[in-house]
Amino acid sequence: MKKTGTIIILVSIVILFTVAMYWLWAKNSEDPIVYTTEQPSTQTIVKKTVATGSIVPKEEVLIKPNISGIIDEIFVEAGDIIKSGDLIAKVKVVPNVNTLSSAKNNINSARTQVETARLALESQQSIYNRQKELFEKGVISANEFDNAQLSFNQAQQRYNQEKVNLSGARQTFEIVKTGTTSGLGTTANTEIRATVSGMVLDVPVKAGNQVIEANNFNDGTTIATIADVDKMIFEGKVDESEVGKITEQLPLEITVGAIENKKFDAVLDYIAPKGVSENGAIQFEIKGTLNKQDTTFIRAGLSANASIILAKSDNVLAIKEALVQYDPKTLEPFVEVATGDQEFERRDVVLGISDGINVEVLEGVSEDDNIKVWNQIKAPAAFNRG
Repeated sequence: MKKTGTIIILVSIVILFTVAMYWLWAKNSEDPIVYTTEQPSTQTIVKKTVATGSIVPKEEVLIKPNISGIIDEIFVEAGDIIKSGDLIAKVKVVPNVNTLSSAKNNINSARTQVETARLALESQQSIYNRQKELFEKGVISANEFDNAQLSFNQAQQRYNQEKVNLSGARQTFEIVKTGTTSGLGTTANTEIRATVSGMVLDVPVKAGNQVIEANNFNDGTTIATIADVDKMIFEGKVDESEVGKITEQLPLEITVGAIENKKFDAVLDYIAPKGVSENGAIQFEIKGTLNKQDTTFIRAGLSANASIILAKSDNVLAIKEALVQYDPKTLEPFVEVATGDQEFERRDVVLGISDGINVEVLEGVSEDDNIKVWNQIKAPAAFNRG
């Protein structure tokens, strides 16, 4: 038994020795690591964050009717340029039976009031004429004559007012019945006119559609949407993780997906004070006014991306951020600069802004230094298919 155990131990030692020698041979046969270097370069570093959104008019005006009815005729279509006061559509009124009956009753009531006021005026005029004769003969005092004259003037004024009310009741009846009346001119309720100048973006109704006027219980039917397409804004949203980095008046670079190789400058002028939850993330609305320098037509509603410029350094010394190493204890940045063939020394550096790929170097290296690529990727070994 002892002899067998000894043999096993000796065999194990031989095997371990053989494995160790093979490992040392394989290690020595490997190619030594040769580090490459890169030099700093002069670049423009831009630190930015991106927001997605769309291009919309700064102001949109919804044109609504002043009276309910049916669209009789439409005079514009989407894309037309119109001026304030231009005719957009005509509405044919379909009178409400109850409203029409009420308006007619108002006319009858106004006629009764006029007749009552006329009889009162005739009575006061008779009294006034008698008092005037008596005053001229010296039978009554001036005070009594003045009271009679005052009552006559009041009766005449009341009669005139009732005639005005009757005229108003008749006009109201005509408006309820037809949507217009004599004397209204271009302000007729049946004529829908533009309230601002601009481009017609949308006409959501057609001839024959029923429309409703705006009131306390209904926003009313939109007949047309008008906007000044020369005043466009970017409207988008940023995540809560980015909103703390941005402030108003920061520059924006707008790229529109439908317009290739074109960037538009803008200024961030609104950040929502309250976020909205969307798909489990809090989003904050932002708006930026476009500063168009050319005649490029941007259609309302086009999707766009806005690069919010957080910081920018022009023509500064920069290196790739992958070249920077960090001390495991102090976490201070440093690079390794070549001093000879595959010989490097550590240099502490002071960094500026970074765009995620390149970083500005304020102190520590010069433009002629060769910086070690310490985390270079090895080329994949050739695969032998044989």
